[in-house]
Amino acid sequence: MEFFQSLESLLILSLLPLLLLFFIILFSKSSSKKSPNPNIDGFKPYPLLGHLPHLFKHRHDFLEWTSNLLSKSPTHSIVIDLPFQRNGFMTSNPLNIEHIVKSNFSNYPKGDRAIYTLKDFLGHGIFNSNGDHWNSQRKIASHEFNKKSLRKFIVTTVDNEIISRLLPFVSKKCNSGEVFDMQDVLERFAFDNICKVAFGEDPCCLTVEDSARPELVRAFGDASHIIIDRFNDLRPFTWRIQRLLNVGPEKRLNEAIKIVNNFAMKIIKSRRTRETKEEEEEDDDLLSRLALNKENSDEYLRDMVISFIVAGLETTSSALTWFFWLLSKRPDVEEKILSEVKKIHFQNSESLNIDELRDMHYLHAAISESLRLYPPVALDTQSCLEDDVMPDGTFVGKGWFVTYNAYSVGRLKDVWGEDCMEYRPERWLENGVFRPENPFKFPAFHGGPRMCLGKEMAYIQMKSIVACLVQRFRIEVLLPGDKDPEELLWFTLRMKGGLPVKFTERDSNLCVDDED
Repeated sequence: MEFFQSLESLLILSLLPLLLLFFIILFSKSSSKKSPNPNIDGFKPYPLLGHLPHLFKHRHDFLEWTSNLLSKSPTHSIVIDLPFQRNGFMTSNPLNIEHIVKSNFSNYPKGDRAIYTLKDFLGHGIFNSNGDHWNSQRKIASHEFNKKSLRKFIVTTVDNEIISRLLPFVSKKCNSGEVFDMQDVLERFAFDNICKVAFGEDPCCLTVEDSARPELVRAFGDASHIIIDRFNDLRPFTWRIQRLLNVGPEKRLNEAIKIVNNFAMKIIKSRRTRETKEEEEEDDDLLSRLALNKENSDEYLRDMVISFIVAGLETTSSALTWFFWLLSKRPDVEEKILSEVKKIHFQNSESLNIDELRDMHYLHAAISESLRLYPPVALDTQSCLEDDVMPDGTFVGKGWFVTYNAYSVGRLKDVWGEDCMEYRPERWLENGVFRPENPFKFPAFHGGPRMCLGKEMAYIQMKSIVACLVQRFRIEVLLPGDKDPEELLWFTLRMKGGLPVKFTERDSNLCVDDED
């Protein structure tokens, strides 16, 4: 017995130098990561734990916290040290953003972690794929978006949705004096609109009679929110265990995905079985166009169209929610928009044509200025394929996650000026004409090869909604205590608790009769 006890003691003693060496290496690893962030107070890595305690502490105000750190950093970049896993790099430096999304695009694909985490919902759609698979989808999507017939269909769909749904809905609330959630209404509008464009189907989400959300809408919302919670979880093993056991949020996610997939596959099969028209006339919706190519599998069509819906569903509603809040604080901007709309759209008709919308330069600037401060996609994350050095001199290692912070870019004084926190549409105008900005200084629509294909259509939709509503109604935001709304970071930058508003008529002759 004494022999075995002595042997055990010798074994422990022999392992002590190895354990000591192990902790020295870990500590050195943590210490070595101090240098990329030398002048940022309160962001020093802990021994062994790196920056994990900071991330956990600021998990509920992550966007504001990281934006503040990046503004303090001389390079507007930080390196994030994580224990027992790859490090991370975050930047709001326009030169770095251009390097990531354009100049060295091939070195920054979607990472395996992101693809694996989002695959259950997005499959291998255009926003969750790399290489040849992404390239083929991009070419197909680009080809379709450049067709005049699809663009015309999108404009017509937006116009019809505004006239037949949005204006009667708001008019009814206006007549009753009811307070309602503008964010919710904009999401309903976006869902009806995007489903018509993507599937040729109308979920009738925004109706005057029914305020309850359809099952499909709830399923899309649940899937989007739970899947992004996966991505943000500092304990990724948690959701994996829940998915294995089919419990908690993962059970709800599984149910939501089934509803979405069943809906998509049902529509796809109906397109497949539809007889070919004698003159090979194309239906206008995106799915019907893609289904004409027999080489596109049902799963391929499902992933592509679901990605398309996710891209269009919350982005425009997020952008306009923040826009209407900013507008409520700036009656002078509202009056300038109203004056421009009346000057250009003087006909006695409800709809605005595309040429009129394009001539509304101040409105375009007002929306762009809102997007600068509150970009719908506030963060965008890639993975580093091979060791690299950023234009600001920061080393980025193979396998690191690489994130650019679009929210922070709009808040940098050396990029946008000393008045960067001020909502000032005039910064976008030159002699009254809208002047576009460098996409890496204004990355609200991404940039490089992954530049948003629907950018022009998004502006047309947003300008149509704003022009029609501002022309007819005064909008009063009713946030308690005049507090700024809280930010909620999911797929898009949402407003926590929604945006309570009350509408009143500008002119009784312009308010739409809800009996029409």
